Amino acid sequence: MAKRDYYEILGVSKGASADEIKKGYRQKAKELHPDRNSDNPEAEAQFKEANEAHEVLKDADKKAAYDRFGHAAFEGGGRQGGFGGGGQGDFSSAFSDVFDDLFGDVMGGRRGGAGQRAARGSDLRYNLRISLEDAFSGLQKAVQVPTAVGCDVCEGTGAQGGAEPTSCPTCSGMGKVRAQQGFFTVERTCPTCSGMGQIIQNPCTNCGGAGRVEKDRSLSVNIPAGVETGTRIRLSGEGEAGLRGGPTGDLYIFIEVAEHTLFKRDGASLYCHVPVSMTAAAIGGDIEVPTIDGGRSRVKVPAGSQSGRQMRLRSKGMPALRGGPSGDMFIELAVETPVNLTSKQKELLKEFEKLSEENNPETSGFFKKVKTFWDGMKS
Repeated sequence: MAKRDYYEILGVSKGASADEIKKGYRQKAKELHPDRNSDNPEAEAQFKEANEAHEVLKDADKKAAYDRFGHAAFEGGGRQGGFGGGGQGDFSSAFSDVFDDLFGDVMGGRRGGAGQRAARGSDLRYNLRISLEDAFSGLQKAVQVPTAVGCDVCEGTGAQGGAEPTSCPTCSGMGKVRAQQGFFTVERTCPTCSGMGQIIQNPCTNCGGAGRVEKDRSLSVNIPAGVETGTRIRLSGEGEAGLRGGPTGDLYIFIEVAEHTLFKRDGASLYCHVPVSMTAAAIGGDIEVPTIDGGRSRVKVPAGSQSGRQMRLRSKGMPALRGGPSGDMFIELAVETPVNLTSKQKELLKEFEKLSEENNPETSGFFKKVKTFWDGMKS
């Protein structure tokens, strides 16, 4: 039985380009694959026939020989391709081609080629340290971010004068080259185009063919009220420019809130120590305490308050980042003991102590026993 014309098998004309041959083969391979034609016994033979045609026509030398001599170029000792007798290497190469064409898109894109020509830029991280007051009120902050931006000279293409890159001749634009080792086919990154699938004949002198250049960018970042250490703010499309016109990555701002000299933070709550005079703690009174918003709040100290007593000021803490009520502020009293007393002050304190003993005989008796104990230890 005479062999069919290879161009006819793939449904292309004799003057078809390499891309047209590849497209015709892919259509036939998907149409005739045995897994999709289990009810058609002739599909397998036609599938092998299409692969044999593609093995010849995709190779420039084999195609030239076929165009000149037809099937006679590969008969006898000169057979070079296809399933008809080419050996294990041809079978594995053809199967690899079919696997790429049928499942490459499903498995996340074909290896190499157009999927890698315009690579997405990397995401960037910027650490921003702010004060607790800024975290309370929120702010608009200008930052300088060192990054890669698109080249203005070549408009991101990497080619001189904005010309389009050309398909790599080594890998035919696939970004990968194959080497046969026995039955298996090993696939490696193309050494000519570094897996891009394209080469630039005249690289841009400004960016060296990368399509991007290093530059410090000034950005204005909106810091919302209520952020805390570890809060991450994403700025879409403000990261590193893509390679050769690829999409830009994102910029992530990581917030660090500095320690405050007065306030301690726990979530939305604030804590602070407030000194109170011995007199105010004993008889009670009003004191003013500072708040994180820069104002002051008046607090009533109950009579007889001791050091360590905690009082709460509602809604005087930090605002909630994602809405909701603000936190509370907790103050802890620290009763101060007077120092550097004058003679008059000492006399008044002694008189106060004497009156205290008369008013609290039980307590007075206890302290007398303690004093007697210590006097005995000293002697």
